[in-house]
Amino acid sequence: MRLADRIAQCRTPFVVEDPKDRSLKHLNGAAAFAGRMLACPTRYVLNDELTRLCTALAYSKGANTLACADLLHVPAERVWIEWCDGPWWTELTRYGFRNAQETKTAGRRGVFIESDRAGRSGLIRTFWTMGESDRDLRASSMEAFFDFDAGDGIGPEPPDFPARKTHGVCDEQAGDVDILRRCFRFRYETTWAEYYGKGALSPLEEEAVGRMALGTVAIAIPVMLAFFLLLATRPGLPRRPLMLERLNRARTRSGKVPLLDHTEVYAPLLPEYSPACAGPSVSQRRPVRLHHVRGHLVRRGSQLFWRVPHLRGYARAGAVRSRTVTWTIDRPNHPGHLLPHADSRVP
Repeated sequence: MRLADRIAQCRTPFVVEDPKDRSLKHLNGAAAFAGRMLACPTRYVLNDELTRLCTALAYSKGANTLACADLLHVPAERVWIEWCDGPWWTELTRYGFRNAQETKTAGRRGVFIESDRAGRSGLIRTFWTMGESDRDLRASSMEAFFDFDAGDGIGPEPPDFPARKTHGVCDEQAGDVDILRRCFRFRYETTWAEYYGKGALSPLEEEAVGRMALGTVAIAIPVMLAFFLLLATRPGLPRRPLMLERLNRARTRSGKVPLLDHTEVYAPLLPEYSPACAGPSVSQRRPVRLHHVRGHLVRRGSQLFWRVPHLRGYARAGAVRSRTVTWTIDRPNHPGHLLPHADSRVP
């Protein structure tokens, strides 16, 4: 079952026990989002190939898409995006991430976004599955708020509760062009902030809990941004609205809850890798050994050039030639543009 349907049908609250006085505390979890999921008008489900492509775009040279921030916008005021954990973690592992849940890659992960009408600022919450029961549905204890028009300061202003503590995530290698540092901030959801605030954690415990909580939401954001970039390309990503009327009539007759409508989104058709025979070197230099080259993204005006990950060098089976994929994006109708460089390389 899709993660969106599991959240919409979840009725089990997330309850924890205070170890000090044994009192019960209801925290904001998947069940609290059931109503919002039902009312969400735009739901996307990424197929495995598109999941791998978005992850590669996000992490091949780091999570820096600030050079494309003027092209980013959320396509609706409420949007749900979900994908399978397996291909996501497989691609992440290629770029140095360690899978702490190696036996849990059969689950699903999703992002719920609430934005302004322009799609340039809003709130983000992530969800994932740990098993088949309602108790195995997880919602991030932290939420992210973003503003793609944020300046060079310390990040966007919070949309509400300005006194609440916020956290930042940055890529030290990206420096000032890191979109997570410039356009995103993170904070605990209200009930979780109260829960940890009463926990009397030591500074080391607070830092450890905060890092773990940040990891559940921050790691999915670059993939979401890559998807929005691809979604804005001309003519857009291949997609298919799933027709569930007949299935839902049968489910209703058998007493089951109808499934939610959603749109399945597929990867664009990319050129195949072409093998080439490795001939003798025409120079006196030693031939380059066969090696893997990570992909990277280049922005030139309204076009994005994606150098796909490829093999380079020589081997008995020959070499694999690299290919470049070009996407053209119509500039969105919103005021202000960030970093209007003619040629900005995303590491």
